[in-house]
Amino acid sequence: MLRRLLVSALILAGAFTMARADVYRWVDDRGQPHYSDQWMPGSEVIKTSKAHPAGADGAARTADQRSLTASNNRVAAKLGDEDNARAVQQDVASRHAVLCKQSRDNYMKAITSRRVYKEGTDGARDYLSDADADAYREQLRKQVQEYCGSVPQFDPNAPIAQPQPVEPKPIPEPKVNPAAATSR
Repeated sequence: MLRRLLVSALILAGAFTMARADVYRWVDDRGQPHYSDQWMPGSEVIKTSKAHPAGADGAARTADQRSLTASNNRVAAKLGDEDNARAVQQDVASRHAVLCKQSRDNYMKAITSRRVYKEGTDGARDYLSDADADAYREQLRKQVQEYCGSVPQFDPNAPIAQPQPVEPKPIPEPKVNPAAATSR
């Protein structure tokens, strides 16, 4: 009985050592792949029981991956910052263009008007004196220069652009069912 147990243990130990052996693969002259637990010239390891050492190759590969990841993160952050800066510049430029147009329109309206007024909170017009109107026009001129860079030239002989009157559209006739409209 002890002998059977000993033989069984030896067989199991041999089986476990066989299962943990390295497996090599190579291709012969005819192109047929072969597998073996013995190394042959030109063969490559397919499966190994040995743990890969955490030596220079593994550490170098991990360090390379970390540096590549860090580099990619820096580049992505830089591109994101550049896109954000470009979007801010576009927003500022579009807002600047709107302010330029508004200030230019206000200035042209102020210099073509005979009298300058400001609307009060109740909607009533408060007309400015000539000195106040000139100061207001000068303030608008500075605004135009700040937002647009240059002030449009005023030609007193040029016709003043008047808003075009809007022609009223005719009201369409109501659609009436003739049968329902007739009385009996």
